[in-house]
Amino acid sequence: MVLQKSDIAPEFTLKNQSGEDVSLRDFKGKFVVIYFYPKDDTHGCTVEAIDFSGLKKDFEREGVVILGVSKDSCLSHQKFIAKKNLSIMLLSDPDSSVQNKYGVWQPKKFMGRTFLGAIRSTFIVDKSGIIVSVWSPVEVKGHAVEVLAAIKKLNGAV
Repeated sequence: MVLQKSDIAPEFTLKNQSGEDVSLRDFKGKFVVIYFYPKDDTHGCTVEAIDFSGLKKDFEREGVVILGVSKDSCLSHQKFIAKKNLSIMLLSDPDSSVQNKYGVWQPKKFMGRTFLGAIRSTFIVDKSGIIVSVWSPVEVKGHAVEVLAAIKKLNGAV
């Protein structure tokens, strides 16, 4: 089951695209947008990553860190970032442990086949580590703008 608003965001440490450890606790005192996506360099995932990258400075002005999470390797993330000129941090969750903690690793169906995969989902974690907004499943078009609007509202700017 996908975590909900007011749940405590589970702590994690994952490798970023450069192979460096990144922990949720590194960002205490900031809002964190954690978005889970199925696979690097696929259509919907590319649109989402480009949109978040395009708004990165706006998110930073609001005191927000953006973390994209998928099963893809650090090397895959490096290639995706280079190919699409992304500016956001991507984290590798190869065993889906963090996706499981957040409840986004679930059965999916495609062409009559059932398999486990990431349900595209986004969480806003507040400065004290509480989930304050959840989108699951996510509609990619306009999603990054919608998340930014929610952050602005949380910051009292709207």
